[in-house]
Amino acid sequence: MKKIIIYIDGGARGNPGPAAIGVVFCNERGQVIKRYSQYLGRATNNEAEYKALIFALKKFKALFGKKLAKSSEIEIRSDSELLTKQMRGEYKILNKKIQLLFLEAWNQKLDFKKVRFRLISREKNKEADKLVNEALDKK
Repeated sequence: MKKIIIYIDGGARGNPGPAAIGVVFCNERGQVIKRYSQYLGRATNNEAEYKALIFALKKFKALFGKKLAKSSEIEIRSDSELLTKQMRGEYKILNKKIQLLFLEAWNQKLDFKKVRFRLISREKNKEADKLVNEALDKK
């Protein structure tokens, strides 16, 4: 496996409020491999963003195995400046709930050869955002 690009998004209607995640796995050419959405219940937008990241990392290992994860480079693309910059070590994490989610995400990422975090515009994250809204609409 060369490189997997994973688009993630989390959202809440109200903050906090009903929340959901959307995750899209793509190959290095940008072709969609898998799509996932999941209703979370009550959470903030930032909590939902982190839960999308944790879901994506766990799902990769469930699909491809930990052994392949160790040799894989993945790129997480998110429109969340907070999540992206916290995972890169550029922003401090002050919120206790986010600190716990950050630690879980950090520990999940240790199973990979390399995980890059790329901040993208909302415009470029439409597919993951659509999955979030579909999950929220179903509830």
